Amino acid sequence: MLAIFALVAALSLACGPAVAATPPVPADGQPPSGAPAPGLARFYDQHLSWGSCAPFATTPADKQAYTAPRLQCAYLEVPENYANPGGATVRIGLLRVPASDPAHRIGSLVMNPGGPGASGMSTAASFAAQVAATDLGRRFDFVGFDPRSVASSQPAVLCETPAEQDAERAADLSADTSPSGVAKLEAQEKTDNAECVARTGTGTGLLANIGTRDVARDLDVMRAALGDQKLTFLGYSYGTRLGTAYAEAFPHNVRAMILDGAIDPAQNPIDRNVDQVAGFQKAFDAFAAFCTRRSDCALGTDPARAVAAYQALTRPLLDHPAPTADGRTLTYDDATIGTITALYQPAGWQTLNTGLAELARGRGDTLMKLADAYDNRSPDGSYGNDTAAFTAISCVDDPPVTDRATARALDARDRAAAPFEDSGRPPSDALGQCAFWPVPPTTQPHVPNVSGLPPVVVISTTGDPATPYRSGVNLAKDLGARLLTVQGTQHTAFLQGITCVDSAGVAYLTSLTLPAKGMVCAAS
Repeated sequence: MLAIFALVAALSLACGPAVAATPPVPADGQPPSGAPAPGLARFYDQHLSWGSCAPFATTPADKQAYTAPRLQCAYLEVPENYANPGGATVRIGLLRVPASDPAHRIGSLVMNPGGPGASGMSTAASFAAQVAATDLGRRFDFVGFDPRSVASSQPAVLCETPAEQDAERAADLSADTSPSGVAKLEAQEKTDNAECVARTGTGTGLLANIGTRDVARDLDVMRAALGDQKLTFLGYSYGTRLGTAYAEAFPHNVRAMILDGAIDPAQNPIDRNVDQVAGFQKAFDAFAAFCTRRSDCALGTDPARAVAAYQALTRPLLDHPAPTADGRTLTYDDATIGTITALYQPAGWQTLNTGLAELARGRGDTLMKLADAYDNRSPDGSYGNDTAAFTAISCVDDPPVTDRATARALDARDRAAAPFEDSGRPPSDALGQCAFWPVPPTTQPHVPNVSGLPPVVVISTTGDPATPYRSGVNLAKDLGARLLTVQGTQHTAFLQGITCVDSAGVAYLTSLTLPAKGMVCAAS
């Protein structure tokens, strides 16, 4: 099962108007029939040198996956700062699976799996065998990319060493909401930020131009370098935010888009955070209903008491972390992250029950493995740069909360929306890492302006824990898109084995046939 992660509790948060006067990315790219903007011709006209993917692997899993046949990889060069195209450059890693029926090839299907900070190359490699036997694999080059700063892209954002990440997880500083605990947490956040600047190796240059605004510009350079007159795009979760930004900046360059698991760009990010937390509570309640029907449920037999049973298992970790087989200890925060990871898809529910049953016996192994999956920690102790990239991108995509009263009120709202995550300690007024970020944000919440955009498709799932259904409804309205509703409890739906969804999506991408108005598919 593909793990597609959206924005969770570490969202950069903002108060402010829901409408911006201008789109976040100026329409300064290359129209299909026009010339590149001044200084960008060499990027738009570049030739991609496709070859072995082995040098692009940054994790043990990728080293194995990138040896699969038919995979090809290349670097795309883009400006670090589009306002200064003659300055420093960034290399974007690309992975493609060439269309198996070249005679009927449509073009490239470019995908982004979410995050922000997830590797599109890794995800495309994991999809390769699945799409090979479909019209997508026959008629499209299936392309994944690592956005600027992510995984194989160079330079990548680097903040903490693996040992430092393990130590920070073990310290669980966010659990202490006292004034001294808040001071320790914020001191660590400031240290982490300084390390991001120092270890990324470009000062604040890359960090200032790392957000969705600039990745959308990279995507248009990519379109041209791939030889496509117009872009065909598949975006999951955060990838819907990227797709929306591209649609605003380059509406006439879009051929087709599927945006699955939508983020509503017009929503105040504070409300977005609370809605997401409430979504995970709904998913927890669905898990509890599943679990309490089983004789081995770690939460007992009464779904109405499942939250209390869960709290009784996890709250003791605040003072007494549980041991694991590799010598680490499971903290309260890691137990919560592990739980959230399992709630993304029903396929994770049995694993979650196993982890909670282990915790009842005083062990933390399974929940730690789930938290490791979320943090992209490999069994050898190495980490991907997902967490660093997530923070860096989030901090420039939305203005942060800098007011302690607002931070405390938000923590209280989150606890009310998702009581399974309530530690029982007083709400915290700690500011998030983005409050101390060294460069300012580059976008604001706004209603997207997409004049000239062709019909696109938004897929939204009724019980999506990470990107609530209503966000998809709103995004479809704002884009003038066709909404496909999926009934189920999971995060995203396309290419996940739901025949109704997959058939509609493939028909749209290949022939531009929109799903029927009001179409509803069942997840199971």
